[in-house]
Parts: sequence; C-alpha cells; structure tokens
Amino acid sequence: MIHKNFAKTVAAAIVAGAMALPAAAETLKLAHWVPPAHVLTSSTIEPLIAAVEGSGLEIEVYPGGELGKGPLEQYVRVVQGVADIVWGLQGYTSSQFPKTMVSELPGALPEGKTGYDIIWDAMDAGLLQSEFPATKPLALWLSEPNIFIMKDIDIRTPADLQGLKIRVSGSAAAATIEALGATPVQMPAGEIYNSLQTGLIDGVVTGASAVGDFKLDEVANSYTIGAPLGRISFYLLMNGAKYDSLPQAEKDALDAIAGRPLSKSAEEGWNARAAQVLADLEATGDNTVYTLSDEEAAAFGEVTLPVMGQIVAEGGYEDVLAAMQGK
Repeated sequence: MIHKNFAKTVAAAIVAGAMALPAAAETLKLAHWVPPAHVLTSSTIEPLIAAVEGSGLEIEVYPGGELGKGPLEQYVRVVQGVADIVWGLQGYTSSQFPKTMVSELPGALPEGKTGYDIIWDAMDAGLLQSEFPATKPLALWLSEPNIFIMKDIDIRTPADLQGLKIRVSGSAAAATIEALGATPVQMPAGEIYNSLQTGLIDGVVTGASAVGDFKLDEVANSYTIGAPLGRISFYLLMNGAKYDSLPQAEKDALDAIAGRPLSKSAEEGWNARAAQVLADLEATGDNTVYTLSDEEAAAFGEVTLPVMGQIVAEGGYEDVLAAMQGK
C-alpha cells in the first residue's frame, strides 16, 4: 500500500510539474493557393509570423492549395474554419465585394495615396465591414498598376484591343476591358499560363508581379505599361470566432501588425516585385516592353476613366469613393 504522505507528495509534484510546463502554443492554419516562392510569402506571411513570435501563437502555412484547390473558395474556407487564415482576391468573387471593388477601378487611387490607405479609410468609415462577415481582416491592399501582357500582339492604342479576349481577375477590370472593345475572360491566375499558351486568350490585364510569380514570360512577349487600367485588391482574413477565442496576449500580438502595418508591407512587396520583373523583362532583350507616352496614355484614359463614374453611380457608391479619396 502506498503511504498517504507519499501519494500526496507525488500528486503535488505532478501538479507543480504541470504548472511549470510552458503553455502549449496555439497553431493557426494559413491557407493560400500559390507557390511558396510567390511574393505573398516574403511581403505578408513572413512579417505576420515574425510579429506573433513569442506570443504563444504559431502559424503553419499550407501553400499551393493544400487545404483546398479552388482559389474562389478561399473566403468560404476561412468562415467554415477549414483554415484559420486565408489569402485571396476580392475580384474572384466580385459580387460579394462590390464596394471594395471600387478601389480597383481606373482613377480610384488618387495621386499621393496608397492602395491600402484608401481601402482602410473606407473601412474606418464603416463602409466595407459588411463585405467581410465572420472574419477579422488582417490585411487589405492593392497591387501595382495593371498592365497589358500579350502574346504576339503589341498594344499602343485602344483600337488595338478590338475583338481580343483578355483575361481579367474581377468585375472592375472586366468593365474596363469591355469599354475598350475587348472581351473579358475571368479566370484565376493559375490558369493564365495554359490559356495564353493555347490561344484561349490573347492577353492579360494584371500587375507586372504576376509575370514573375506565374512564369508568364514563358508564354507572353509584349508588355504595355502606362494605360489607366486600375489595380487588383487582395485580402488576408482570419476566422472571426477563432480570433475571439484567443487569449488577450495573442490577440495583442496580432493586433500590433493587423490592419495598415501588414497591408503596407504587402503592398510595398507587390510594388517592389513588379519593378524587379519589369527590369528583368527589359534586360532579356527578347520582349517588347513599351511605356506609353502621356498622349498615348491619355487616349486610353478617355475610355477607361469614365468607367469608375458609371459603376459608382449605378451602385450608389459615392460615399465609398469619397471616403477612399478623402473627399
């Protein structure tokens, strides 16, 4: 028979040992659908991981669609808890984000402001929260300016677009391309390569960073820069209930970088990647990389810039645009 005092001593030791053990780290699953080498990793994921280090939070990344292949289902995944954090594009499900999509339109981003600031200004004004139910936005930002990425076709004037099939990421770019007389074809970025290679599309409107991230330089050979074509919006979202369940110290670690700080890092990363890609394209010597003159760019603007006014008026988004532009 075990002596009672000995049993008490053992029990006390077990309790003391358990109390001495560090609390188990909370692991959050972060899901995206692009390769680890994509600019998303260095600009957004790594700063987030660094910010929560030592807080009791750990972030496990599932790239390349490991938690589900469809890029269009990212929002559903985070709401359902398949992932705790997801990255995605508002444009892929444009109908859920009609107000946020205003930020993508040609002319929406005024000179002297950043893309993430115009989106967060509208968020802070209480105009966009309804588009992100059941989630906590960790970062919201815009890409670098969209450009024309073409295969065997040089774009110099709006007339050059007539009748072409152009891939777009969402409704804002689609309206812009329709105004230019081309047919918009919406598809995820991962499908661009094969579609351009096989002739399903004639070209793409997206940021230059995508050329490097999706190896589009292997199938495209003509790039036109400077037309007012808008930008692309992105989100990094966390399941709202999961965030609410965290201890305060872990929430504080996330809150210290969530919002504008992480959005700034993401947007600057996208812009830097785009600049690098364009420099590399010009250096190879086997591409046509053309920057429109002010006069040539204005000819596109005459067609594309009125699109913003039309969409804002049709949707009744005047307050959203005013908040974004600080008017």
